[in-house]
Amino acid sequence: MSAVSAPLALGALDLAALLCSRICHDLISPVGAIVNGIEVLEEDKDEETKTFALDLIKKSSRTASAKLQFCRLAFGAAGAAGAQIELGDAESAARGILDESKTTLTWNLQRGPLAKNKVKLLLNMLMIGIGAIPRGGTLTVDALPGGEAISGFRVTAAGQNARLNPTVSALMAGSPADPVDAHGVQPLYAGILARDCAWTLTGASEGETVVLTAR
Repeated sequence: MSAVSAPLALGALDLAALLCSRICHDLISPVGAIVNGIEVLEEDKDEETKTFALDLIKKSSRTASAKLQFCRLAFGAAGAAGAQIELGDAESAARGILDESKTTLTWNLQRGPLAKNKVKLLLNMLMIGIGAIPRGGTLTVDALPGGEAISGFRVTAAGQNARLNPTVSALMAGSPADPVDAHGVQPLYAGILARDCAWTLTGASEGETVVLTAR
């Protein structure tokens, strides 16, 4: 029997750089749309065009703000070591990035503070779930009970052509076949967070449903 390889150990500087690149990639589109809208306002005097540009700026500003708030919780320090994050704030951030999407969210968690890395893990699981249903669908968030405390999370993504890419599963496990890039760092980071919480992050596909579990 072959030995099980240890999870990939990515240097702190490389991890930080890749995460920053991922965040910038997610923000380029709405920020670029804001810039384009402003240029139209400056150059075009047609009232109908100006109204369209203003609508574009408003929508893109809301999108950029929602993504920034989500990334602050999902990737940021969010306080000192050992700090906690309010689950209600995490829910608000999650709903913000789904506000104008084709995906609906069912959040079956009670409000209350929880260790920040567990909340960050949950939000990163949601990102993987969103990626598993590119045509939209439903996301359901549940806690795995463990006495009086949460012993894990389950995120269920259901939608047309729902699929968890095997590459994503390998990244979550910390055993990618290829070098990690800015696109792949997010599921890799989710796995790092899970291991920091002494949990294991796994995913499974069944029909048009993908289930992510951390416990």
